[in-house]
Amino acid sequence: MIYHIIACEPGVTTGNLAAASGLDAAATESSLARLQKAFLIERTGDAVRALSFGESLIRTQVKYSDDFPIVFENGLVKEKKRLP
Repeated sequence: MIYHIIACEPGVTTGNLAAASGLDAAATESSLARLQKAFLIERTGDAVRALSFGESLIRTQVKYSDDFPIVFENGLVKEKKRLP
């Protein structure tokens, strides 16, 4: 339910998510943590947005692939340092 609200309202705040879903703050935060861990959403401050399929796929590859040539550092995409 939380994901569907986020997908329909990009940039929705966590407070508005809790109000729209009828869940308390703890349950909303728990849902957001699971969605973020699964690379389905991105949080910027209090705003939340759904990641596109491509963004989700790339973030998953970066996290779980040792030979993927890029990394995300502090919100930036950087080329992965290669060992000589």
